[in-house]
Amino acid sequence: MKVSQKTLAVLITFFCLLGGAQLTFAEEAADTVAAEAVMVVNVNSASAEELSDHLIGIGPARAELIVEYREQIGGFTAVEQLLDVKGIGLATLEKNKDRIQL
Repeated sequence: MKVSQKTLAVLITFFCLLGGAQLTFAEEAADTVAAEAVMVVNVNSASAEELSDHLIGIGPARAELIVEYREQIGGFTAVEQLLDVKGIGLATLEKNKDRIQL
């Protein structure tokens, strides 16, 4: 079967465009993931649900403890005060430092 150069050029162009579209979709997906990865939450105003949704290793129960402790101390003045909340250690704090706002 003979394929003309014009037909071959059209097929090559089609596949290049298709590959480019896939690359664009992959780049957009990566940008979306990156944007979600740096979601910042204010520990002095966020609800327990927001805390558990946006902080790594913080579930609903631990988020409630953060809110309770926040109310007891009148608000956090330093990120390191989260270490005073039962169940939050250095590893959890380090994972979330870029996500926490006061």
